[in-house]
Amino acid sequence: MKTRIVVLGCLAGAVVLFLGYGYSSAQPGSDPLASKIGIVNMRDVFGDCKVSASYRDKALAEQKTRNANLEMLQKESAAQEAGLKALKPDSSDYMKQYEKLLKKQAEFEAMKQFSGRERALKDAQWTEVLYKEVLRITKELAKQKGLTMVLEVEEPDFPMANYEELMMALQTHKVLYSAGCVDLTAEVVAEMDKIESKFKL
Repeated sequence: MKTRIVVLGCLAGAVVLFLGYGYSSAQPGSDPLASKIGIVNMRDVFGDCKVSASYRDKALAEQKTRNANLEMLQKESAAQEAGLKALKPDSSDYMKQYEKLLKKQAEFEAMKQFSGRERALKDAQWTEVLYKEVLRITKELAKQKGLTMVLEVEEPDFPMANYEELMMALQTHKVLYSAGCVDLTAEVVAEMDKIESKFKL
């Protein structure tokens, strides 16, 4: 009889200890998984690192030069169009002037399209180079800190300008809550700044 009571008492004590451990491990801030997950805000990394600022300055200077060239062609085209109006339509000078005008207008449109395409390609190539470097740095930091996963977090800007922008946010905004995760954003920016001189703008 006494042996049965002792056994039952031991079992009851074990159950209490087990339940107590389970409850304590479920408390906020004590989740071991949360401390193993990192987050990075890519928008902040791209916006805050020094090399991005240098690239933006260079891109703006190039855009200013392109705009000046386009403006010059537009003025030349306008001048030729004004000169065309002063000529008689049935004269040989009129047709020569008209030919020059068409060529100048075509040159303007070609340069405009080329400039836009060139800028888009350069931006895409630059973004790819920068993104690859951010991924490399993030992996190194995650390994150093013993993280098992790093998520990209970026809060949408409300209100949205249009429905398409809202749908894009719904499709890309995957991390809805990340309290307790290790934020690597500032460290990634700092590491990017250390290697600024390695980037070819």
